[in-house]
Amino acid sequence: MDLPLDLINLLRTSHRVAALTGAGVSQESGLRTFRDSRDGLWKQYQPEELASPAAFARDPKLIWDWYAWRREAIKAVRPNAGHYALVEAARHISDFTLVTQNVDGLHCMAGSSKVIELHGNLQRVRCSQCGEFAEDWNDDGVNVPRCALCGGLLRPHVVWFGESLPRAELELAIEASRHCELFFSIGTSGVVQPAATLAYAAHNRGAAVVEINTERTPLTPKADYFFQGKSGEILPELVQAVWPK
Repeated sequence: MDLPLDLINLLRTSHRVAALTGAGVSQESGLRTFRDSRDGLWKQYQPEELASPAAFARDPKLIWDWYAWRREAIKAVRPNAGHYALVEAARHISDFTLVTQNVDGLHCMAGSSKVIELHGNLQRVRCSQCGEFAEDWNDDGVNVPRCALCGGLLRPHVVWFGESLPRAELELAIEASRHCELFFSIGTSGVVQPAATLAYAAHNRGAAVVEINTERTPLTPKADYFFQGKSGEILPELVQAVWPK
C-alpha cells in the first residue's frame, strides 16, 4: 500500500493525536457486533429488549444472563494487529488519546492506557441503585447479584438504549478531539451520536482527519486521508512506516 509521505511526516511530528475506534476493529478479532451476536435463546429477542433500562426493570434476570453470556463469549477473543499498532503509536506520541465505542475491553487487553470507553465496559458491573462498582459478585445462577453496599441489583457497566453517555468520558473525548493535531476514525460507521461528532470537532479546529474503514461513511468526504480496508492491516503498516524497527 502506498502511504502518503505527508501523512507519515505529520504523524511523526504530531504531539497531540486522538483516535476513535468502533465495532469494525473488534470484528477483526472475530467478535460479532451486538446485533449479530444473538445466538440460540437470544435470537428471539430484539436488541432493544436486551439493552434498555425498561427491559432491566421488567426482567432483570433475563438481562443479567444475556450480559453474562456475552462476557463469557469475549473470553475467547484476543486483540488483533490493529489494537497493538495503536499501543505502539501511543509509545511515540506524547499526548495520545484513544476513544472507543467498544465495550469489550480489547484495547486495554492489548496494553493501551488512557482509553476513554464512551459506551462502558462489558467486564465491569455496577449497582443499578447507588452506582457503585462491584469488583466481585456471587452469581448463583438463580438470582441477580446484589450490591454489597445498598442491596440494589447489579447491572453491566454499559450504556443502554435511552441512556446518556457518561458525562466525564464524553467531555474528555470532546476536549481531546478539539485540541488534537491529527484525528483517526477507525472502524466506525460515523453515524452513532454523539461519538460521530468527534471527528468533525477535530476537523473544525484544523486537525487533519484520517479515516480507516472497510467502506465509505458520511465522514469520508471530510477526511483528509481515507484508507479503505481492515485496520488490522493498515494500522501496522502505517506505524511501521512512521517508526520503523
